[in-house]
Amino acid sequence: MEYIRKNILLIVVFLTGAAVLVIEVVAVRVLSPYFGNTIFTVSSVLSVILAALSLGYYVGGKLADQHPSLKWFFGIILTSGLSVLILHVLTLLILPFLGFALSITSGPLISALILFFIPGFLLGTLSPFVIKLQKTLLPEEGIGSVSGKVFFWSTLGSICGSLLTGFVLIPNFGINQIILVTGIFLTFLGLLPLIYLRTSRKKVGRISALVIVVLALALSFARVPNEEVLFSEEGVYERMTVYDGTYNGRPARFFQQDRSNSGGMYLDSEELMYEYSKYYVAYKVFKPDIENTLVIGGGAYSIPKALLKESPDVKVDVAEIEPSLFELSKKYFQVPDDPRLVNYVVDGRRLLHDSNKEYDLIFSDVYYSLFSIPTHFTTKEFFETAKSKMSPGGVFMANMIGDLSQDEVSLIMSEIKTFRTIFPNSYFFAVRSPDSLETQNNIFIGYNSDRKVDLASYEIRNHKDEAIRTLNQQAIDIEGLDFSKHIVLTDNFAPVEHLTSKILKKGLPGK
Repeated sequence: MEYIRKNILLIVVFLTGAAVLVIEVVAVRVLSPYFGNTIFTVSSVLSVILAALSLGYYVGGKLADQHPSLKWFFGIILTSGLSVLILHVLTLLILPFLGFALSITSGPLISALILFFIPGFLLGTLSPFVIKLQKTLLPEEGIGSVSGKVFFWSTLGSICGSLLTGFVLIPNFGINQIILVTGIFLTFLGLLPLIYLRTSRKKVGRISALVIVVLALALSFARVPNEEVLFSEEGVYERMTVYDGTYNGRPARFFQQDRSNSGGMYLDSEELMYEYSKYYVAYKVFKPDIENTLVIGGGAYSIPKALLKESPDVKVDVAEIEPSLFELSKKYFQVPDDPRLVNYVVDGRRLLHDSNKEYDLIFSDVYYSLFSIPTHFTTKEFFETAKSKMSPGGVFMANMIGDLSQDEVSLIMSEIKTFRTIFPNSYFFAVRSPDSLETQNNIFIGYNSDRKVDLASYEIRNHKDEAIRTLNQQAIDIEGLDFSKHIVLTDNFAPVEHLTSKILKKGLPGK
């Protein structure tokens, strides 16, 4: 009992240290649907939390000298819990507005300051308080020993909070629930000791009433399910939502990752819904006799389903890092339980590196949103790895978003230049129009052969498939473009978020 009495504050600082990292990790997921899981989002969250903690340490030290009291200490914890509950309300009330009003560069920083600075600041004040109080409880210990113990337990708590959030909480619970429970936990971690310390009944009554009001307000802002939403849960990497609606005037089902539609299907036919996905058939022009294929990025598994229908000999591997997406697509998007379809829960680039297969067709569809373009799928090294795992005459296809304007800074121009360094025999198609300067989907095709394909040939112009028939019309005239001012993207230098921000200023594309 005496041991617990002497170390109770260290246990508390361990728990509050864990709460800081829970909030910090979750903060990235809170902002990602609006600003993407980009370097801007991660840097903003880290900077705001560190700034809040730094100021908290400074102010906490001053307060601890002026009010070295357990009531003050637990009162701050209580206030931090209430601030987290209020944060939950603000997230649902103002973040949708901020998310659409601010850019992906400044938006994360401004939003993080509004939402996460105060909870971080309040939790930052606690370590100096514990040092002061612990020194009072144990006057025989030196200030160095006391400080070392406090920082040790606080940092250990932060490590545990970070691991707990990443490996347990986010994979199993929604972001809203995590924030709510963290706020409730901190609130009662502060409130119960205040009651035990015999704070006046009147004051406890007022505090309790305030807690009830804030908690009720936070719970009342829980998301109300939309009748058209069939599924909505946090995945390991993003929120996944399946809902029904209409597309081109027809009944459709959509798969949404965070706030971006990244897959879908018509409910009245097996026709592919999004125009860019129909370009997968272009492999027939280059290598019609495919057998082993790889699709990087599952989405709603539209292209894997289409490939399985092409021929009984086609085998489809899918690299999809979201663990539950395959089963989700089986349930809602009619993905067949076919032994020819093998789903790997692994990063697509890692699968290519580790695979001993040669693929006749690789279709990369990881660029589901301009908010979250995985940088490691845009570089010269990625294309080198992909080409090394292609069969002779094999085809690599990728869906990329961007505009064809001749701006000095251009993601799509840098991407084309990068692609051509690995695939000198390559072809590029604008899904909407090669004459359009608006943001649109663009299809890259790299051919692992020296054979040149005449897109204006009679066979192509009269093909039964419209996507193939119109290839020549949609082809981008690469020779007419100036690539001298654009960079080759490499693992060492690929400022994708910076290039993406330029596109977003011009508006988002339709599918």
